[in-house]
Amino acid sequence: MPLAKALELAQEYDLDLVEVAANARPPVCKLMDYGKFKYESAMKAREARKNQAHTVIKEMKLRPKIDPHDYDTKKGHVVRFLKQGDKVKITIMFRGREQSRPELGYRLLQRLAEDVQDLGFVESNPKQDGRNMIMVLGPHKKKTEAMAEARQAQEARKAGRQGRGAAASQREAASGEPAEA
Repeated sequence: MPLAKALELAQEYDLDLVEVAANARPPVCKLMDYGKFKYESAMKAREARKNQAHTVIKEMKLRPKIDPHDYDTKKGHVVRFLKQGDKVKITIMFRGREQSRPELGYRLLQRLAEDVQDLGFVESNPKQDGRNMIMVLGPHKKKTEAMAEARQAQEARKAGRQGRGAAASQREAASGEPAEA
């Protein structure tokens, strides 16, 4: 339809002529309320952003001469981060004479990578950066998958608690005495 006729029709119905597909031949236009169109497109964009997972890089700092218990604690944090679907940057900080022994840091990073290989993989190999040695671990699971699993586990725990609460109230009703927790 000619542009002049389309504009006349839009004025007649008190609507706007909105170009929907500019790249099409001929360009596609619709008669609609432009304010409503802008609002709906903004809402679609917001929904898309909400469902999008943000890649977060968590950092864990270690020393070459780390105590076994401290290593286990730090490894537990790395495991938790990988389970949540986050990348983990592991930094080994060298001080003083430790800088002359980078193989200690390299071995420590390799040991950590082996310990968490079922949850993540080495995204960037260990490399020396001044006084620090850095390695990045990436999760096997995507952030969205990890979030969905966490949500399911939370719902299962909630259902389990509600089931226990219903059983306790049934016992109370049967015995006439409050159940002890």
